[in-house]
Parts: sequence; C-alpha cells; structure tokens
Amino acid sequence: MDSHVPRHVGIIMDGNGRWARRRGRPASFGHRAGVRAIKRALQACEDFGVHVLSIYAFSTENWSRPRAEVRALMRLFHETMQREIDEMHQRGVRIVWSGRMEDLSPRMRDRIEEAMARTANNKNGVLNVCLNYGGRAEIVDAVRKLIGDGLAASDVDEAAISARMYRPELPDPDLIIRTAGERRVSNFLLWQGAYAEMLVTETLWPDFDAEDLKSALDDYTSRVRRFGARPEAEIVISGSN
Repeated sequence: MDSHVPRHVGIIMDGNGRWARRRGRPASFGHRAGVRAIKRALQACEDFGVHVLSIYAFSTENWSRPRAEVRALMRLFHETMQREIDEMHQRGVRIVWSGRMEDLSPRMRDRIEEAMARTANNKNGVLNVCLNYGGRAEIVDAVRKLIGDGLAASDVDEAAISARMYRPELPDPDLIIRTAGERRVSNFLLWQGAYAEMLVTETLWPDFDAEDLKSALDDYTSRVRRFGARPEAEIVISGSN
C-alpha cells in the first residue's frame, strides 16, 4: 500500500435529512440515498488503497430523534445488512461493528452477529459500522472493563485502555471526514481519533462519491502531521515536502 494513503478513514455521514428536504421528500428518502453513498465510498476506498473505513451510522444520541425516523433507520439498517452481506463477503470485506449491543433489538443483534461471523476471515478491507456508538460511551465501557479485570491503578495506561476499546485490532484513523459542512466531532472515535487529520466537505452525504474521497485523500497527502510534537519532529505525509 502507498504509504501516503491513510490506512484508516472515518466518515461522519451528515446531510441525509437536508438532501431529502431539498427534494421535498421525508428523511427516510435521504437515509436510503445515504446507504448508496456508503457503497460508493467503500468501493472508492478499495480503489484508492484505504484498508479500513469506519462509518458513523447511528450515535447513542440519535435515539432522541423522532420515533418514526428511528424506526425507519433501524429497519433500513436491518434490510441493508441482509441485502448486502453476500456482495460484501464476495468482495472479501470484513464487517465489524462498534457500539453498545444491549440497546438494539434481538433481530438487529442477530443480523450484526451473522454479518461479522460470516465475513470474519476476509482480508480485502474492513467496514467498521459504528451503530449505537458514542465515543464517550466507548471510553466509559473501557473503564468498566478495566475495573472488571481488576487492574491496579498503577497498571492503567493508554495501552491498557486502548486494548479495551470496541475494536482494538483496528489501527487508529488517520483521516476523519465530515460531510455537509458541519464542523463538530460529534462524539465520534474520541480516543482513537486524537491525532487524526480532520476534513470538512460541504457535500451532503448522499452526494458523496469517489471524487469527493479522492479530493479528501489529496488534501490529506498535502498535510504535515505533527502528533503534538515540535516542528523539528514533524512527520511529512507528502513525498514532495
């Protein structure tokens, strides 16, 4: 893989509702269009050499949305996993899930477990679906695991916490993209994204395509990553700098 290409990209998918309203349609119309954008983004990641794609599908805060919209979203997630798992498996994509399982319906939990088990040995890429996910909740759950494991205070360090995150086997994201012009982190990958590069695009998520991802990757390649270090310790991403 090209060392200038981010290994892990996270996307905060925003703008489905606005996209639908501009067309005089309900939010569910935008969410369905957003699913098609996920497929495009995953294919583009494969084409450009990005190995891991994390998508912010549904946050722990999204339960406060109108009940009808939440029901429609959950139905859409279930239908999408059922419909797309064959193709994802054939393409060699490993599906993993990040979030709190206990708040989901038994049917949804079964579908998630099925998708993860079926694709567990795939090597061509990883789709990390952050569903009922919150960065703060993940840190709380990691701390609970620390306590449950009986670690002494002196043994608690960053490595111990990282090992108890939802998906410790995945590399930290190099680049986090947010669509629809919003400039908030919105509780997404707070621990893992501590040194991720951020990029905001005005594109609404249902319109996001390979060209938008290519533009984001080109921007990433042009940056210098410091990781909190002094200028002399800068890490240059672009080979031309």
